[in-house]
Amino acid sequence: MRVYIGCGGYSNEDWAAPGLLYEGVRKDDYLATYAAHFDAVELNSPFYAIPGLKAFEGMARKSGGHTRFAVKLNKVFTHDRAPTDADFDRMLQSPEPLREAGLMGPYLAQFPYSFHRTAANRKYLLGLAERFAGHELAVEFRHTEWDKPEVREGMAEHGLLWVSPDYPPAGGLPEPQLHATGDVGYLRLHGRNAGSWWEGQSAAERHDYRYSRAELDEWAQKIALVAEDLSELYIFFENTTKGHALKNIPVLREALNAHGVPVATPDPAQRSGEDRLL
Repeated sequence: MRVYIGCGGYSNEDWAAPGLLYEGVRKDDYLATYAAHFDAVELNSPFYAIPGLKAFEGMARKSGGHTRFAVKLNKVFTHDRAPTDADFDRMLQSPEPLREAGLMGPYLAQFPYSFHRTAANRKYLLGLAERFAGHELAVEFRHTEWDKPEVREGMAEHGLLWVSPDYPPAGGLPEPQLHATGDVGYLRLHGRNAGSWWEGQSAAERHDYRYSRAELDEWAQKIALVAEDLSELYIFFENTTKGHALKNIPVLREALNAHGVPVATPDPAQRSGEDRLL
């Protein structure tokens, strides 16, 4: 099993604080700096506006060929749920530079808590699976109604990847268990800030949480149990506020290696040298 570990987004301005990743780094160099340290990133910008081909070409180039990109679907697919044919065309075609460079990870469909398990929503999800057939599409449900074996069986049948989320114990949310509906796993670690999950005024506030070594060791144990069943596992830390994710990733790497799941730590100096040779 090849493990890809990264963050939900890379353009976090609070990482420019002293002692964090982007201290003294120009914004134009954020992605190159990020890619020297991490081998995967969850791209958030398409949720708000789907980038064009040139933007994705720039991402492939700046990443130096080191980083896999999971591409979040635009909100028209998950929140408005009224995509046009043009939306599908752009969402499917624009990331082509990433595919050509071998850097394309799964698409991510992040549905809101209000997306209940109704007949209409099941039909919509089936239609989405059909339009993205031939591409890896990971689906995150935030309502516990979807957290059922029969849902995962149906997703496996239609080629959809189940997103295993780690949410706060705030009620109404799926359990923090690792499930897979294919040979590719997808884990999103949101933090466990129960006090601000429903009351928080922003995503940054909701994700203001740093995992303990014990909490990440629990996840390492769960991952070790499925290692022989998966070819790839994507792990994304969403707790990017105040650089929590940056601190947690080395701890998870260490825990995974301790549990017999090999995970390499990128060498920034080596990657920078490779970039100069490209």
